[in-house]
Amino acid sequence: MDSYKNPLEERYSSAEMLYNFSPNNKFRNWRKLWIALAEIQKELGLNITDEQISELKANADNIDYRKAAEYEKKFRHDVMAHVHTYGDAAPAAKRIIHLGATSAFVGDNTDLIQMRDGLLLIRKQLVNVISGLSEFALKYKDFPTLGFTHYQPAQLTTVGKRATLWLQSLILDFEELEFFIETLRFRGVKGTTGTAASFLELFDGDYSKVKHLDRELSARFGFDKVFGVSGQTYDRKIDAKVLALLSNIAQSAHKFTNDLRLLQNLKEIEEPFEKDQIGSSAMAYKRNPMRSERIGSLAKFVMSLSSSSAMVAATQWFERTLDDSANKRLAIPQAFLAVDAILLIWNNIMNGIVVYEKRIQKHIMDELPFMATEYIIMEEVKAGGDRQEIHEIIRVHSMEASKKVKIEGKENDLIERILNDSSLKMDKEKFMEVLDPANFIGFAPVQTEEFIENEVRPILSKYSELIGLNADLKV
Repeated sequence: MDSYKNPLEERYSSAEMLYNFSPNNKFRNWRKLWIALAEIQKELGLNITDEQISELKANADNIDYRKAAEYEKKFRHDVMAHVHTYGDAAPAAKRIIHLGATSAFVGDNTDLIQMRDGLLLIRKQLVNVISGLSEFALKYKDFPTLGFTHYQPAQLTTVGKRATLWLQSLILDFEELEFFIETLRFRGVKGTTGTAASFLELFDGDYSKVKHLDRELSARFGFDKVFGVSGQTYDRKIDAKVLALLSNIAQSAHKFTNDLRLLQNLKEIEEPFEKDQIGSSAMAYKRNPMRSERIGSLAKFVMSLSSSSAMVAATQWFERTLDDSANKRLAIPQAFLAVDAILLIWNNIMNGIVVYEKRIQKHIMDELPFMATEYIIMEEVKAGGDRQEIHEIIRVHSMEASKKVKIEGKENDLIERILNDSSLKMDKEKFMEVLDPANFIGFAPVQTEEFIENEVRPILSKYSELIGLNADLKV
């Protein structure tokens, strides 16, 4: 307990995402890359033996981290530290490990593998949030609620239709994620400055063998797209793009939690609150929206990281410069871990979200009389009244009713005032029928159904095998 621990590891992120960015996964991928490089080089005619390949494979998971740390302290070079550590474990193959390669061969290719696999984990989390939101939207597609513009009461919508707004943001993020995964390129085998000069020597000038090595190795790691050109490293725009994508997901999550926190204050919708959960150390009655606040906090962190990778991409020099390294080690894994945590918490919220229908209905009826005034004016004109005179009558009643609510703290009595005004000719019974909130929600139910059917259902059908995950919180 005497040294700093990353909260993302201890408190928030899933075991799967933590493993994806773990030292074991990283350095095992380094060794898989070295093995694949040697295997393909042997197939292309280099003097590499079956014994050497077998020894490399037998020791692929035999990583002596203590020895690697000692070598790195000596060499001040992490890749060469692991080359020597691997060579000590596989002495017969020591001379051919990393043959013709540069540090970015293992470093950059592993980064791309971890990004891709991290995005696949993010996709699973996203699919489950989308599934939970879509079920919620359909369940409450017909249930009227007070709409807000400028956080002031506006025309009615439905609880389900509002959920489609959260969904729409996520669908945009999901489309961007899908495109990123589909178009992600592997660095492959490019050499020290991207010219493959070392492989020119190894293959006696046979460029076709270099291209085969590049394509074959990339395919073995699941990439059908490879950078056609590079410097020593892959284009750092990839880092900026993936951080922008993660930032977009964080923005959508933050928007959802802002709305939910406001609704929880109104006591209309509430995130889960467990039996023994404590809202405040001082105020025993409190039911703080800690899940939503945690998402908001993590989301701000992710959004801030996107500028970091953008600055790195903008300030790279020529074929490579090392001022990206420490930044990448921090920004990329932590952004993935934070978004993973955000989506896990979001799934947890959707698994236990509570809607207080009576409270929503009360808020509607506090405001609905004012919303009905336009209908009253139209009906009075149809019955032969003067539009301007009717408008003034309604205006006066509205101001008096508003005074009762705001100054005297009483119930809205606008409807009663209108019904008792003998100068108004409209059909009183018909007017009361019109005050059903369902008459003020427009096409919200059908819009919700169409959106789910046309834009959400295809995603859920395509990835149905991903639906269902453990969304329990660590703390």
